Amino acid sequence: MTRDWVVIVPVKRADAGKSRLATDDTRPALARAIALDTIAAAAACAEVARVIVVTEDPVVAREASALPGVDCVPDGTARGLNAALAVGAAAAGAGAPRAALLGDLPALRPAELALALRAAATLPRAVVADAEGTGSTLVTARAGLALETAFGADSFARHVELGAVPLSLPDAPSVHHDVDTPAQLAHAASLGLAPRTRALLP
Repeated sequence: MTRDWVVIVPVKRADAGKSRLATDDTRPALARAIALDTIAAAAACAEVARVIVVTEDPVVAREASALPGVDCVPDGTARGLNAALAVGAAAAGAGAPRAALLGDLPALRPAELALALRAAATLPRAVVADAEGTGSTLVTARAGLALETAFGADSFARHVELGAVPLSLPDAPSVHHDVDTPAQLAHAASLGLAPRTRALLP
């Protein structure tokens, strides 16, 4: 087991993120909790050497920076997930394998992320589909290769077109379950939510 991956996590400002998840004033706190639980799980993963969080949210930046192995960089003028990930990739360099990880996986388990990264380590580029099979939650690139991402509608097919090999991870369900809607949050809860997110739910 080698701790050499750099994981890049883009996080929107909480006042702009997760608009479909809640409509009241609890949404920013919930959005931050989900992001921070995802970041903490990545930082605790045995395969990960460093986590780079790309965000303009001051609370997320402050709390994430307190976690071991986590660095935060501002996204500056970047617009959208792919532009933010490009900022993170530039900060990471190409000397290590890199993974772009969505920041909304509140049930993510470090050991299951490790399974995904070990599988990805055998491939030049890889992608993990979301629970619906049309989006993506994780995109990887081997050391020396550019990290190319195409997050957005139907991103799984677009990542495959870019040369990413789909990973089958039956023993790592938490890597597939990102959260944008109440139904998706309920499904993630059935897997077991991480502490920050769990503390904000009934």
